This record gives sequence, C-alpha cells and structure tokens, in this order.
Amino acid sequence: MGRGDNLTILYPSGCKEVTEDVGPDELIRRLKTLAHTLQSMGQDDGAYQEYVPLAMHIADDFFLSYPSRDVQLLIACCIADVLRVYAPEAPYKDPGQVKTLFMFLIKQLGGLKDPKDPAFKRYFYLLENLAYVKSFNMCFELEDCQEIFCKLFKLMFNIVNDEHSGKVKSFMLDVLCPLINESDVVSNDLLDIILSNVLEPAKSQRKNAYHLAKELVVKCSDTLEPYIQAFFNHVLILGREEKTLTISQKVYDLIYELNHICPSVLLSVLPQLEFKLKSSDEEERYGSVSLLARMFSEKDSTLALNHRQLWTAFLGRFNDISIKIRTKCVQYSMHFLLNHPLLRKDITDTLKLRQHDSEESVRYEVVMAIVSTAKKDFSIVSDSEDLLNFVKERTLDKKFKIRKEAMCGLAMIYKKHLNSPDVPPATRHAVTWIKDKILHGYYMTSMDDRLLVERLLNTCLVPYQLPPEDRMKKLFYLYASIDDNATKAFIELQKHQLAVRKNVAELIELHRKPQDEERDREIAYRLGHLTKFLPDPLKVQEFLRKFSQNLNTDPQLLSLMETVVSHDVSCKDSVEAVTQILKKLGQPVMTNLYYNTIKMLLERVSSVMVDQTALEALVGLVEGALSADTSVLDSLNLTSDIATEKGLKLLFVLSFVYPAHFLHADILTRLIALLNVPDSTISPPVLSVLTYIGKYKPIGEPYPDLASVLIPICQRFAESGTPKQAKHAVRCLHTNCTSDSDEVFERILEKIKEQLTFDSVHFRTAVVSLGHIAFNMPDKFLIPIKNVVSRKVVKELLMRNQTSAHTPGPLPRDDVEEWIEEELLTEESSVKMEGIKMMARWLLGLKSDVISAQKTFRMLNAFILHKGDLLETGKMLKAEMAHLRLSAGAAMLKICEQKGVGDQFTSEQFYNLSLLMNDECPQVRERFAIKLHKGLARGIPHKCLPLDFMGFYALAGLEPDRQLKIAVRQYMMADISKRRDYIRSITMSGGSEKASSQLPHIMPDYMLVFAVPLLAHQPDFKDPTDVSQLTRIRSCLWYILEPLMTKNDVYCFGFYKALIEQMKNHKDAVKPEDEITNQKLWAVCDLAMGLILSKTTSFEMKEFPSDPRIPPMYFKKHEDPNFVNVKSYLPTELQVNAPKGSTKVLTGVTKKTTNTVMMVKSAVLNKQRPEDRVEDEDTMMDEDTSNLTNTRKRSRGGFNLEDELDNDDSTTLTSVLPTPTVPSASSTGPASKRGRIGGAIDAASNRISSYLQKETNGKT
Repeated sequence: MGRGDNLTILYPSGCKEVTEDVGPDELIRRLKTLAHTLQSMGQDDGAYQEYVPLAMHIADDFFLSYPSRDVQLLIACCIADVLRVYAPEAPYKDPGQVKTLFMFLIKQLGGLKDPKDPAFKRYFYLLENLAYVKSFNMCFELEDCQEIFCKLFKLMFNIVNDEHSGKVKSFMLDVLCPLINESDVVSNDLLDIILSNVLEPAKSQRKNAYHLAKELVVKCSDTLEPYIQAFFNHVLILGREEKTLTISQKVYDLIYELNHICPSVLLSVLPQLEFKLKSSDEEERYGSVSLLARMFSEKDSTLALNHRQLWTAFLGRFNDISIKIRTKCVQYSMHFLLNHPLLRKDITDTLKLRQHDSEESVRYEVVMAIVSTAKKDFSIVSDSEDLLNFVKERTLDKKFKIRKEAMCGLAMIYKKHLNSPDVPPATRHAVTWIKDKILHGYYMTSMDDRLLVERLLNTCLVPYQLPPEDRMKKLFYLYASIDDNATKAFIELQKHQLAVRKNVAELIELHRKPQDEERDREIAYRLGHLTKFLPDPLKVQEFLRKFSQNLNTDPQLLSLMETVVSHDVSCKDSVEAVTQILKKLGQPVMTNLYYNTIKMLLERVSSVMVDQTALEALVGLVEGALSADTSVLDSLNLTSDIATEKGLKLLFVLSFVYPAHFLHADILTRLIALLNVPDSTISPPVLSVLTYIGKYKPIGEPYPDLASVLIPICQRFAESGTPKQAKHAVRCLHTNCTSDSDEVFERILEKIKEQLTFDSVHFRTAVVSLGHIAFNMPDKFLIPIKNVVSRKVVKELLMRNQTSAHTPGPLPRDDVEEWIEEELLTEESSVKMEGIKMMARWLLGLKSDVISAQKTFRMLNAFILHKGDLLETGKMLKAEMAHLRLSAGAAMLKICEQKGVGDQFTSEQFYNLSLLMNDECPQVRERFAIKLHKGLARGIPHKCLPLDFMGFYALAGLEPDRQLKIAVRQYMMADISKRRDYIRSITMSGGSEKASSQLPHIMPDYMLVFAVPLLAHQPDFKDPTDVSQLTRIRSCLWYILEPLMTKNDVYCFGFYKALIEQMKNHKDAVKPEDEITNQKLWAVCDLAMGLILSKTTSFEMKEFPSDPRIPPMYFKKHEDPNFVNVKSYLPTELQVNAPKGSTKVLTGVTKKTTNTVMMVKSAVLNKQRPEDRVEDEDTMMDEDTSNLTNTRKRSRGGFNLEDELDNDDSTTLTSVLPTPTVPSASSTGPASKRGRIGGAIDAASNRISSYLQKETNGKT
C-alpha cells in the first residue's frame, strides 16, 4: 500500500509500488507485474473501486512522459486495461486528462508500425484492448473529440503496411469504425483524412492505407453518405472550395473512386454532375466529362442505364464548343464500343458528327477510336458498318496525318482479318472494300499519300514477308477483287515505281563513270529530278546530295544500290540489300532525316513483290484458273472466269513493269502454250505479255527455239484470227522477231491483201493487221501499203457501200435507235470503222507525209460533216452513222497527236471536228469527250494533242446531260492541272529559257484563245445581237474561265485583259470579210471581257510568265495597223460596267467615254509613227507564227499500258491524278521550229465529189 496526493493507493496483490523514486529497470519490472495483473481482471460492476487511486496515479504526467519507451508502453497497456475494467464508467473524469490520455494512447499505437519489434505483442495487445471495449468512444463527450479522431485515423493510415496480419488490420477497423458509426458528427477534416487515402498518390503508393480506407468507407457507408453528400453539395453546387481539404482539389477523382468502392454513397451526388456538364466554365465541364467518360465506359458499369438523363447530358458534350472536351469524349469511344453493346448506337451516332469535326485532332481521335476497336474486336465494327465507313471517309481527309491513320488502320484490319482462313462471312464482307479504298488513296495528289499506299501494298495488302506462292495468291486475289478505279491506281502505282527505279538506276550508272565536270553536272541534274518522286522536294535535296557523296566514297554502298535497282534481282536479295544499306545510314529514329529520306526512296525502288520464283507461281495459278482447277480456285476464293480474266491482266501489267523476270525458258514456254487455248479471249493478253518481254529483249535472241514456235502462231493470228488477236500478234512479232521478220511480214501482207474483200470472213482481221503493220513498220512496206490504202481501204471500203445490210432501204431514220453497241453493228460498218482506224495508224507511222495527211483529214472531215453518212445516201441507220462519225473524230484526234501529219488540219476542219462535242447522240458526245481527254493527257507536252483542242471543252458548257457535263469538267480540270504541274516542274528544274519558249504551247490559260473562235463558229450562234444565244455562249465561256480564274494562284487580270483585247483587234481567219462572223467573234470577246471584269477579285496588273499571243490560224490581223476595237457588240443588258480602278481602257464595256477612245488613239499615234507600228506588229506576228505555231518536239507514241487496259474508253487514273512529267533527255534542247498551230490558212474543204475525183485520178 502506498500514499500519494492525499490518497491512499492500493495495489493489487503481488504488485509493488510504482513511484517516481524507483529506478528505470525496477520500474519496468514492477509495471510488467502490474500490467499482467490488470490484464487478468474482468469487468465486474463496482468490483475494483479500491484501485481507482492507482488508475489515477499511473495516469500522472510523470509516467506519460517517462523517457523510457518500455515504461510508456506498459503504462499505456495498464491504462487500456483500466478503461476496459471500469467500462463504461472510466475513473478519468477531467476532459483535459481524458484528452491527454487518449493522445498518449494514440502515440503508443504508433509502435504497431514494425511487427518485428520485440515489443510488438504488447502494442498489439494495446490495440486489441482498445478495440474490444471501444475505449475511444469516451472521446465523444469531449469538445476536441474530432481532433483526437483525426490524429488516430491519420496514425492508422500512416502505420498500416504489408507486414501486418489480417488480424491487426481487423482490430484497426474495430477501433476506427465505431468512431464514425456511433458519432453524432463527422468533421470535414476527418472525412478528408479518410477519403484522401482512396485517391492518388495513396492509392498506388500506400496500398494498405487505400484498402483500410476502402474498408472503412464500405463499413460506414450509411453514416458517411450524408457527410459525403454535404461535401459534394458544398463543392459542386455552391462552388465553395475549402483549400485546407485535400479532397477539394480532387473532387472528380474522388467521385470516380467512391463509385468503385461504394456506389451507394453517390446516389444523390451523381445527378448533380449534370449541372457541371452544362457549366459555363470550360475547366468544370472538362473535369465532369473526364470523370463521367471513365465511369460510363468501364466494363460492367451500369451507370448509363441507371442515370439516363445524365447519360444524355454527357452525349451532348460530344458537341461541346471546347476542342479538348470533344477530344476527351471521342477518346473514350473505344471503351464504350468494347464494353457496352447497349450504348454502341448512341456512340456511333455521335461519332458520325465528330468525324466531320472542324478540328483535326477530334477527327484524328475518331479514326483512332474506331481502328483500335476493330483491332481488339472486329465483330463490333463488322456489325455496325457505319463505324468503318467513318474511317473510309477519313481516308479523304484534308490532313495527311488523319488520312494516314485511317489508311494504316484499314490496312491492318485487312491484314489481320482477311489473311485468316477462319474469318466469318460477315467479317469478310465488311472488309472487302478496304483494299479498294487503300488503293484509291493513290489518286491523292500528295506524294506522302502515294508513298503510304505503296508501303501498305507491300506490307499489308500483299505482305512481302510471305513465301512466293502465298504472296502471289494474295496478289492474285487482290487484283481480281478490286474495282476498276483501284485497278487503275494499282497500275499507276507500278508505273510510278518503275519510273523511280529507272531514274535511280540511271543515277547509279552515272556514279560508275570516271569523275569529271560533265558527269557531276549530270548527277546534280538527276538528283534534282529525283526530288520530285519524294515528299517535300526542297528538303530532301540536301539528303540526296549527301547520299550521292556516300555512293562516291563507299563502293559497297554503290554495289548494294546496283543490286536493288537491278532488272532481275530477286525479292530476297532486294530485301537483304535494302537492310544493309539502311544500316549504313545511322540510327532509325525520327530525328535522323537522312535515314528516313533514303528509306522512302528505297521503298519506292526496291522490288519485294515479284521475281522469277513468284512469277512461276503466278503463272501456275493462272494455268489452274484456265483449267478450272478447284483447288486453285478455292485457295483464291474466285470463280474460274474471273480468275482467268484477271490473272491474264495481272500478268500483262507485271510484264510491263518486270519484263526481265519473265525472260526465262520455263515461264516463256508456259506462256506460249497458253496461245493454243481454243478460247479466243485468252491469246490477246498473253500476246501482250510476250510483246512487253520482247520490248525488253527479243525472245529470239536468248531463246531462238521458242521464237520458232511463237512466229507461226502469231502469223496465224495475224492472218485468220480475231481482230484483237491480229492486232496483238503483229505487235508481238514486231518486238520478238530478230532475223527473218521481213519475210514473215511479207507473207502476212500477201495473205491479207487477198482477204481485203467482203467475200472473206477475215476482212476485218486483215484491215486491223494492215493498220498495225503500217504503224510499226512504215518504211519497210511503204509503197505496197500506200497502194493498198488507196485502192482497197479508201476506194472500195470507205467510199462504197457494198452490202445490203449496210444500206437497209427506205427505212425512216426516226424509227430506229440512235445508238447500239458496237458488237451489234453490221459487219460492213464494223469493217469501215476499222478502216478509219487503219488510216489513222498508217498516218501515225508515216509521221510526215503531208499530202496523205491532208487528204485523209478531208475525208474524215466529210464523215463528220455528213454525220457519218459519207455518201449521203440518206438510208443509213442512225446508230451506224453515229459510230462512223465518232470513229472519224477519234481518228482525227489521234492523228493530231503526231507532229507532222497531225499539223495538217485546217481551221474549218478544226471547227467541224468540234461539232462532236455537241453531237445529237449522247453516247457520241461522251465517248468523244473521253478520247479528247485521253489525247490531251497523254505525254505532255510532246506526245499529246496541241493546246488548240483544250478549246473544245468550252462547248461542253452547252451539254444538256448534267452527269456528262460534270464528267467533262473533271477531264478539263485534270488536263489544266497536268499542264500547270508540268510548267511548275520545268520551272523548278531551272530551264527558264526553255520553259518560257514552251509556255504558249502548254499554258492552259491560252485555251481561251481557241475557245473564242470555236464559240463564234458554233452553228447555233447565228445572231450576235440575240440575248438568249449570247447567254448560252457566255455560259460556255464561264465553263472554262471558272477553273482558270478561281483556282489559279498565278491568275493575272492584265494578261487576260490584254489577250482578249488583242483577239478583238483581229478578224476571223476563215471569213475575214464577213461582217456577221466578225461581229460574232467580237461579241464573244466582249462576253469574255465582261466575265473577267465581273468575276475578278484582284485587278493587280502583275507580271505574267508569258506575253499574250494570238494564233493566225484562227485570227487575221486587221488591215488597219492602228485599229483598236473599243466598240461593244453586246446588247445593253449583257454589257458589264468596268469596276473602278480595274483598267483605263476597256473594250466591250459600258463605260462610254469618247475622250478615253480619243486618248488611246492619240497615245498610239504620238508614241510611234504608223510605219513603226506596222513594222512592230509584223515582227510580233512573225514571232507568233514562228514560235506559237511551231511543232512540239515529239516522237511516235507507240502503244502503252494505259491504252491496253482502257479499251472500254473509261477514263484513266491520270484523269484526276496529275503526275509530274519527267522530260526525256531528248527534250532538253530547244523546240524545233515548225508550223504547228498556225501555218497557211487552208481554203475551205473541197466537196466530197471533188475529193473522190482527185482520189480516182491521182495515185495515192
């Protein structure tokens, strides 16, 4: 027994006094005994009242602050037992003391942190004891209870760790939960301590604290809900943010976590987010959108179904004014599509709008979301084809970044899903159009797009890593199943790669030559040329120069490049060589621009798709298709007829690009064997393949035995095959015969001469063979062919109707169809059409026979004038007449492409030919427009139709068929674009002198000079004062002026003004003395001037690259050298007022001022004497005649891949795909000086009877 503070302290039996004067060690021993004794006491009501003084004694500050950690722990255990034994009425009544004691106990609980501590058991006992009797509940009576609780909760979250057993964590919860569940209030500070532990960084860095807080929220959810709701009301609705609270800064993160932990506590909170979604503050909307996107999109989330109003409000944010909010919404689309089938329709509808978003980053995310979805679960997008259609549309986006992702995404989908044999039919159907769309990307004018398509073709559509046989199956299926436009793109792609390969091969060859100044200059020119085949030519030039220097210094690099561009390199060797080259270029990182530039170049020139081994496999597949081998057809998933047709066409295309790989005995033997197949449609494409092989190297040189087999077959086709067989057989013989070709063709000629009669079933075949022999070998059989043309083709075939079927009698023309397909025509009409084509081919072969050309033009002109009924019988069927006049027009166009013979048409014949643009038969108009476009697009500037024919497009302004009018406009736009691209290319290459001399023959702006006289001679334009007629003419002018003015960066008002004024100062060249004709011409000029005045937005008189020049073939100088035509020839209602400041002197406008006219005349007279003026004008006109009318330096065009593949006259890829034209080496000199556009103006065409008389009397 002891005494302290006037109280007698009674100790339990066996326990010694615990006083201040006891040493530390002894104190610890005594406290252990006391603690053990207290631990054994039970909770008996009022049983241990005598120990109350002892309880008060051990709670003395002396013990609570004792230096020894063990003493403090034992004291804590004793106090805890006291609280347990005396519960619920503890002996401690003073609030200050109670607070001190519990703060002391909380401090001691910190010892739980280390379970390896020797004293951990006592700490655990302390925790257990406090949990057992909910000792901390005593604090509810204290004003500072929340402070105590906050400290306790904070401690628990800080000390809990992985080494704690589940029991320890359970007791921690037992201590903490009652303090929430049984409390009258939960302070915001305590709420902050609890909830901050479910957020980052605690969630990831202190996972045990996170789990403890999570359990706490779950166990106390009912109690916490009103406090959590009050907190969110305070922050979300009232916007009162308490900066002292951590959770105030992370409101949306907290909602997200609570939704995971215990959604029930948010039942009344979530609807409040709708207000945040509609907040005027962007950051608030962004935060709520980010939160809801996560919550709605998570797997197994039912939030959207349970809160439909909130979901609808969220969908509205897809259309938010803020870019980052729209982007955030779209970024989560993939998760919605993958995780929530019921929400897919809503998401698809919103994506439909967002794929057209004005912001590129939003459109980009739309593509990425759909593509990512397809990669993970393609069934989702195959079920909703709208989604893939969105990606399809984005392949035409104006931003390459988006186009690239769309194309790459589609290509990956195609590779992943179509290469698998187990693809369900629905999925296969959903991706069938992907290959078409990817190849359509080649129509884009950007070089980046073309390189991308080439890369995707080799990596995804036809993966180059596959074994040769599998690779050819993929290629075969691809080519056989793509649409026509994609087919043209595939062909154009192959042609472009061939062109790049050829240029690089020539560059590599130059590096093998000894170094000198000329070689270096040529290399520099070639490098500049090569930049046009890569994106951003100015930037890549530096890296190409560096690569050239490396080629000079590194023999191994040069050797590897020779391997890559070798004609007969295998795919394997090509890939290995490219790999070795890339290793020499540095690290493959985005910042290594040199590496990336040369890699792009190598991608274009490397041959990784086709080689000899691959072709052997491909020929085997074609043979299998021909023989209807089911195993082959099943592996290709094609029908026999489609596989045969497409397989042969594919061989044909590849023979143009890779002829060297075909030049092997086994491949040639199998190809020649195909010529013996009975089906007549098989041999023409095979012959074409052999023709291209022969152009590379005649088959007779390496394999004379094979040539001896081929020649008789070709001879048979040329004599008695179908017209197509004959055509290709002659070509094949021409390229592949080496020694005895003259004898072979002599035999063929003798045979076909006998067949040039309707008594022979091979009449048409004979005409076709004759035409192609004349075209390919004009000099070898000059006289014999000329005699045959004169006597047989002209006199007997074209000038005579020989069969009753061709002259059906007095049938009324109106009772029959205007058009039938060619195969339904009578045999005589078909032969006549071939005869017209034969005449054209003959002239193209002759090149410079002026007399024959003039006679032929007169005959063809007569066909057009008489609408196809050359002999004016009045009995021919309309359909036959339509075909014949179309054939005549097409022949004239074809002849006009060739320098020499093509220069012999007269202006009247030119006007008559233009009538076909407004022919009564729509099929004639359509086909003639296609022929015109192909002629203008082919081989700019030397192998195409002259610029005169661009004027024909003005007549399409009168086209009644809307679709045809749009199509012709596209042709015109493509032809304008190609000429502008060519001008740009020759300007960039540095040949400014050469460029300026060529401009009048190339610049599309000059088409106005030819359109004006064409419109003036338009048959329906009879009265220059008739408003309705003039209105039609004006619409024609605007049809061509719109693309020239509105889509022209270098449009110059001054040039057009001067050009029109000069035209108006001339007379009509055909009828210079006819006042009505001249007035019509001048009225058209006035209309053109009115259009440029009313439509021009900038009247800046800037410099134009070319001076206005007027072709004397269509315009004649006025007799008065000082003539200035300022009169307006338009009715008042069509006259246009000159905008202020546009010009000082304008003709054909209503700004009447006699003074102005007099001022102009005075200025002219004062400036120079009349004789000076005449001399100057004569000089100008001489220059016009010598320069403007000179003939372009052209060579015979031959036949090309595009012609072969476009027998249906459909427009080609080049119609809408302008391509940089590479000037040939032969075109580097100045253009030859010869009359082209102008020349002497021929007299009007003779009547047909006169022509017949000449033909009869003269020897052709």
